[in-house]
Amino acid sequence: MKFELAQANIAKFRLPQEHPANADFVNNLDRVNAVAEAQDGFIWRFTGDGNDAMDVQAFDDPNIALNMSVWSSVQSLVNFVYRNQDHRDIMRRRKEWFDKIDFYMVLWWVEAGRRPTPEEAKIRLELLKCNGPSYAAFTFKQPFAAPSGETIDAFNDRCA
Repeated sequence: MKFELAQANIAKFRLPQEHPANADFVNNLDRVNAVAEAQDGFIWRFTGDGNDAMDVQAFDDPNIALNMSVWSSVQSLVNFVYRNQDHRDIMRRRKEWFDKIDFYMVLWWVEAGRRPTPEEAKIRLELLKCNGPSYAAFTFKQPFAAPSGETIDAFNDRCA
């Protein structure tokens, strides 16, 4: 069986997302999303009713935005996140729009063709927060290789 890398990240707007202070971020979403989709290794990204997920309220706090995507490998996502100039330029400005969150990004492996859900992303973020990096939820700093078996072992959806 083949596996793909799922990623989720969240950001908490300092002000409501529709506030004019967030316009540069919001107005660049389509451009940066198009750049992501053109990257080698890009497979899928989560969207709501429009071309992004800004209308999806996955968390109780309406100021928390969710981004999810699927990639062919950790390296392909690293290349986009850290080496793509368009993405780096917008992310260098994140302090203008977002509050600091300790656990804001998580990676995990999914069976090829399966698309993660916002609920799964929330579980994975919580697993990372509670248990640290593992096959169930990891980061760029401590990545795990794709499973080599036929299936992914079931993950514990509760904190230890």
